[in-house]
Amino acid sequence: MIKLIIISGRSGSGKSTALHVLEDMGFYCIDNLPLGLLPPLTANLIKNRIADRISVGIDARNIATDLRKFPEFIEKIDKKGIELQIVYLDSASSALVKRFSETRRRHPLSDQQRGLREALDYEKQLLEPISNLADLKIDTTSLTLHQLRDLIRSRIVRENFGFALLFESFAYKNGVPVDADVVFDARCLPNPHWKPELRSLTGQELAVRVFLDSQPDFIAMFEDIRNYLSAWLPKFEANNRSYMTIAIGCTGGQHRSVYLCHKLHQHFHTQWDNVLIRHRELIREVGD
Repeated sequence: MIKLIIISGRSGSGKSTALHVLEDMGFYCIDNLPLGLLPPLTANLIKNRIADRISVGIDARNIATDLRKFPEFIEKIDKKGIELQIVYLDSASSALVKRFSETRRRHPLSDQQRGLREALDYEKQLLEPISNLADLKIDTTSLTLHQLRDLIRSRIVRENFGFALLFESFAYKNGVPVDADVVFDARCLPNPHWKPELRSLTGQELAVRVFLDSQPDFIAMFEDIRNYLSAWLPKFEANNRSYMTIAIGCTGGQHRSVYLCHKLHQHFHTQWDNVLIRHRELIREVGD
């Protein structure tokens, strides 16, 4: 069985980084493959066994009509000989604009009539057929380069990692993570923000944890989430799910969701080898 990973996403979202990581891990990588060549490529891979692990980058530089026919090209792939995984990377448009401004690169779809923001919107529209079929979507808005590399290794290249579980805290005011599989809302819990001595702290610090551990509702929610995940995560894994993102949100993504993720990570890392934790808003405070 040949493993084929298709990497796609908007320009600036981290596709090149993903391909470089896969290449370093032994994948034969092809960037910007014309979509019309995908079915014959896979047939040739099966026939001649060029490599056992292939990664292909497909982006908006393809012919627009071919991008619309992406599902048809996927249907033509011999699923008996190919293990296919489609990964779509994206970031908030504001983050992509910032990245292009910092690097002074030109967006491949921008021209005299179409500015950067319009090019990004058009690119999103062109790539929607790929995004709709993606097995995994990764939001790179707040990820550092090192964090993105670690995610690629742990969530895409699975041979050495097994079932991958990610607990991610976030702030509802900044939106729900697009790659979340299960979302829990902690906004109904007592908020340390209203304690002046705790306001500037985070759920990573002892004083906040002592306060939350003293709240019956916090303990009850933790136990309910823990019991739910204990019952259902093994069923997802048994159904050939290789990764799950459990997102927990509160108002600011600083106290309640952070500590809930910590407690869940602490509990489940004894059951699976690859259990990760990420605090989206704390990353934003530190910066990239």
